Amino acid sequence: MGPFLTPLDEAALAARGVPPEWRFGMADRVRFAELDPLRHVNHAAYLAWFEMLRVHYVRDIGLSSYDLATGLEIVLKSIDCQYHAPMFLGEDYIVTARTVGFRRTSFRMAYAVFAPDLRVEGSALIVLLDRDTGAKTPIPEDVRAAFVARDGAEAES
Repeated sequence: MGPFLTPLDEAALAARGVPPEWRFGMADRVRFAELDPLRHVNHAAYLAWFEMLRVHYVRDIGLSSYDLATGLEIVLKSIDCQYHAPMFLGEDYIVTARTVGFRRTSFRMAYAVFAPDLRVEGSALIVLLDRDTGAKTPIPEDVRAAFVARDGAEAES
């Protein structure tokens, strides 16, 4: 399938059958270490896939380069998964992410894993904090605009 662990553009996602609302994703393949004793992907692996993609997403959307000098903390407040079908060793998949809503200091992300059909959906609530004070930090306006332009995210009250 390749390329692996590299964000794919919209055209590459569409060519792999990913629905058009998912504009940011990455291809990978299930590894042996991600399996549970029943030989299907362990639930924790999906959360790791979401996190791996979230790091790329946050950089790509312009929120953080994860440079420790910025003083910004991106904190995962909650996360969940809904499993539709199991995955097995060697399966190629696409993990996707998008922001679906945002408030002043937090945003909600949605995730999906396609192999090629929908296997898992997830969501997460992320909060921005000032590293020095621990206080909530507003999402920059340019990032809010990028959430709307790329993902169709909506401001929430």
